[in-house]
Amino acid sequence: MSWNAAERRGGPPVSRRAVIAGLGAAAVAPSPPPAGPAGRGPAELAADEAHWRAVAARFQVSPDFVNLENGYYGVMPEPVRLAHQRNADRLNLLNSHLLRTAYKEQADQVRRRIAGILGVAAEEIALTRGGTEALQLLIAGYARLRPDDVIMYSDLDYHSMQYAMNWLRGRRGVRVERLVIPEPATRQAVLDAYARAFAAQPRLRLLLLSHLNNRTGLVVPVREIVAMARERGADVIVDSAHSWGHLDFTMADLNADFAGFSLHKWMGAPLGAGFLYIRRERLADIEPAFADETYPHDDIRSRVHSGTMDVAPFLTVDAALDFHQSLGAAAKQARLRFLRDRWVHQVLDLPNVQILTPEDPAMYGTITAFRLAGHTTEAANVAITDLLMERHRIFTVRRGGPVRGDCVRVTPALFTSRDDVDLLARALRDLAGGGSG
Repeated sequence: MSWNAAERRGGPPVSRRAVIAGLGAAAVAPSPPPAGPAGRGPAELAADEAHWRAVAARFQVSPDFVNLENGYYGVMPEPVRLAHQRNADRLNLLNSHLLRTAYKEQADQVRRRIAGILGVAAEEIALTRGGTEALQLLIAGYARLRPDDVIMYSDLDYHSMQYAMNWLRGRRGVRVERLVIPEPATRQAVLDAYARAFAAQPRLRLLLLSHLNNRTGLVVPVREIVAMARERGADVIVDSAHSWGHLDFTMADLNADFAGFSLHKWMGAPLGAGFLYIRRERLADIEPAFADETYPHDDIRSRVHSGTMDVAPFLTVDAALDFHQSLGAAAKQARLRFLRDRWVHQVLDLPNVQILTPEDPAMYGTITAFRLAGHTTEAANVAITDLLMERHRIFTVRRGGPVRGDCVRVTPALFTSRDDVDLLARALRDLAGGGSG
């Protein structure tokens, strides 16, 4: 049977080899990344530059600059990029027949695969076009708000999510409160800030909480904050867009009822893929999206309605998860933290360089922001990113939002080398007047 015939019959997905042959795609996809040497823990493996050079060889990146701005979205490794090309061709060839037949089971398989890694039931997962859409649907659909209830977010939460929370002021008649994360941050200081904010707002009903924020990279103790909110009768929507595939955790580690995730950041899936999580027992507390009737209201998929989507990214999620699991979540986390530590520890002695994540490994991954003393405006930090690019060919990005002013965000990736972050450290010594650069 040809692979076309298999699709026409609505049968199970055909083999990868048949799809490649049928579409005339590249004859051989790159091999998966090498497994870590047996008997070596994540911390030891994280410093093995030969191993990570072999991993980096599975990525195509520009040689024209050092990309330390990988927080926007993640470069697909070559096995994933080629799978995406094949899936885009397959979708274009089979058109609506694919969407109405084989895709439905394949989408459910993706949900089952995600659920297995996250440690939840597939019935608690719904696919979205990214973390932003997932979180917007959870915020907009939260059904337990009454006039004069209080909702809260922090200064470090993602701007689009802050906007969605602000939108509830007019839609639900609630009061919106903004919490300031202390700077410098420590675990206890963060917990104390939330405890004070909760005590001051007895009508608190809903909290937005970034697991790993996109501005400074601070990782907060989600489980403890969720427990504090729950004791006061408040729910928490966790923004895990930057943490899944970056940090090693399952949903049980967060113990939250609602969360939004991205697949195209640290899981390496194509752009346009994410998902939301709703604990099964809490489904009724999130309204169906736009009164959607495509699915029964006891089906989590009724909480998402995105219209006709490009499904090629979702068909490629399996390849991205294969790559992730071949490396191992713990090894990825350790390597990403290693890269952060490598450059940060070379500039900690500079009195005019402020690092905006604490020296507590539980409170950072690889995203970390710095600020040069006195450089707190948008213009000043854009000038710093421009200088890094012009003088050293290092690409970074300015971020706003932290209480003490703007900063520059640095985001290495799995293809980033030790030499790349060493170059950044030398460049910062140059900019800070601590060395010749």
